[in-house]
Amino acid sequence: MIKDSIIEEHNNKRITQLQSHYNMLAEQLGERGLDIYLIKEKVAEFGVAVPSWGVGTGGTRFARFPGPGEPRDVMDKLDDCAVINQLTRATPSVSLHIPWDKADPATLRDKASSLDLKFDAMNSNTFQDQSKQMYSYKFGSLSHTDAATRQQAIEHNIECIEIGKTIGSTSLTVWVGDGSNFPGQVNFADQFSRYLESMEAIYKALPDDWHIYTEHKIYEPAFYSTVVQDWGTNFLIANELGPKASCLVDLGHHAPTVNIEMIVSRLIQFNKLGGFHYNDSKYGDDDLDSGAIDPYRLFLVFNELVDAEQRIKSFNPAHMLDQSHNVTDPIESLMNSAMEVKRSYAQALIVDRKSLIEYQNNNDALMASNTLKHAFRTDVEPLLAMVRYENGGAIDPIAAYRSAGYRAKVAEQRPEVSGAGGGIV
Repeated sequence: MIKDSIIEEHNNKRITQLQSHYNMLAEQLGERGLDIYLIKEKVAEFGVAVPSWGVGTGGTRFARFPGPGEPRDVMDKLDDCAVINQLTRATPSVSLHIPWDKADPATLRDKASSLDLKFDAMNSNTFQDQSKQMYSYKFGSLSHTDAATRQQAIEHNIECIEIGKTIGSTSLTVWVGDGSNFPGQVNFADQFSRYLESMEAIYKALPDDWHIYTEHKIYEPAFYSTVVQDWGTNFLIANELGPKASCLVDLGHHAPTVNIEMIVSRLIQFNKLGGFHYNDSKYGDDDLDSGAIDPYRLFLVFNELVDAEQRIKSFNPAHMLDQSHNVTDPIESLMNSAMEVKRSYAQALIVDRKSLIEYQNNNDALMASNTLKHAFRTDVEPLLAMVRYENGGAIDPIAAYRSAGYRAKVAEQRPEVSGAGGGIV
């Protein structure tokens, strides 16, 4: 991890200016009847999990260009995740992907504890074949026509639950690449029935205090049809399974024109919103940095979340980044994304909800829209930076990371990785 003295030196150069900007923001918010201290307290409590696979360089179907100091194993991944949280104070937990991150559970638990990290949702993998795997997932996993292949996929998910119980996780995220590539390749109804039957077996293995999140995706790797292709199907699955099942919304898993914030509202309304995978996209599942393409949409999603937070007791969806970093330092991108997610949360907290409701009830479309834009256009960076500073993080995490030379140091310890082949890990 980065020495505290480096962060302290970095902050000392910036605190005077930050305090001035923070005071100006406090005055500005005060004029709107908002208490910056209350907002700061909420923002400080908000955290987003980082994906273990996100600290490695991603890739496409065509190529992967790894950078220096790529993590060699899950222990290296946890070290990198700890640096992200150390500097941003925004990512207290890590989401593991099995079998990519398979290791002795007790060792994983001890390693995370030493780095002041916790574990978020477990992620199963039945979208690719592993070495020594008896049955292939080429034509599906939980929905495969072959019962033995389905059972293999079920047992893998149950294994993820068992690992998660040991390391302190309380949820399982299930995403499958099952579908078809040609018309007539599958019977849609039979395929979906097999998927539901498999998920019911996994659901029965959940401990009482666990949740299972099902994730929808419009296409890929199946390009003609996908078993869990949209939020409606996802909602049907969660309803069919029971109260411990809910829907996970990945911001990149929708067609470009889909109104994601309305989907979020619908799932909240019927108590089936489980959580999020934050990223951004231009064309499809691009897995770009959060807020890189459409920060306003990210804000609109959080506008729905804050509205629900203020109306519903114990409203607590899961929040996680899920991104592929092809041309940037993954640590820098994850820090930037974590800060963007917290920015959207802070902006949503300062929406004038009383006025918004009044404009909505009076059908004043222009002023309702302008009320949201007023909050979105407010520069809340001084508040975010002060939260980081007061919690021991860096005022400017990326600048502190670069000045610390962390990437160069780990590159000396970790061997260079080949870029041959594609893929996301």
